[in-house]
Amino acid sequence: MIRLDAIERTYVVGGSPVRALKETTLEIQPGEYVSIMGPSGSGKSTLLHILGCLDRPNGGSYRFAGQETARFSDDELSSLRRHRIGFVFQFFHLVPRLTAAANVELPMVFAGIPPDQRRQRVEQVLEVVGLGHRAGHRPDQLSGGEQQRVAIARAVVMEPAVLLADEPTGNLDSGSGREIVELMERMNRQGLTLIVVTHDPKIGDRARRRIRLADGRVISDDSP
Repeated sequence: MIRLDAIERTYVVGGSPVRALKETTLEIQPGEYVSIMGPSGSGKSTLLHILGCLDRPNGGSYRFAGQETARFSDDELSSLRRHRIGFVFQFFHLVPRLTAAANVELPMVFAGIPPDQRRQRVEQVLEVVGLGHRAGHRPDQLSGGEQQRVAIARAVVMEPAVLLADEPTGNLDSGSGREIVELMERMNRQGLTLIVVTHDPKIGDRARRRIRLADGRVISDDSP
């Protein structure tokens, strides 16, 4: 599903080039559960942004489902993100004035899905994350764990092939964090490809495949 070949990403900081990723090569198959770990500055967030087509590499090849993403226009990349890739972040990025249901519905509004289909799918996915009874609550009426569940529901409501989670438990207490990871793992067991970026080995070591970065390079790639 995902294939990176010799990916390079260089930024200019203070007038000097900084190589955030160096000749990064890896392949991720459909349905895998992968963690990407490493210290701050190792390149893991840069890698996630490239995997999610939020950023473009300076060199190398990134193929998603057999298609070379370098050839995609901005609109085509936007469509890929909307339909094939779900995102969960440390900070929930919910719209404060909208209810849980309305936050989950947003991707479908942007995709032009008819209202009847949107309502049905929102109800289904909120039940999946255990928040059907909280659909009418705004974010400030929800706990941190509940807000992250809403964010996960929003990320998967378009039925993506891949879920990218960037430090998904970083803003939660340990109990809520464990519940969030277990929820994503259940989705993975149902076929969703799950890629988790984390600095926490307790989270990263749960994955069946563990990739470690240092100084912009993959230094290990192993399975339990």
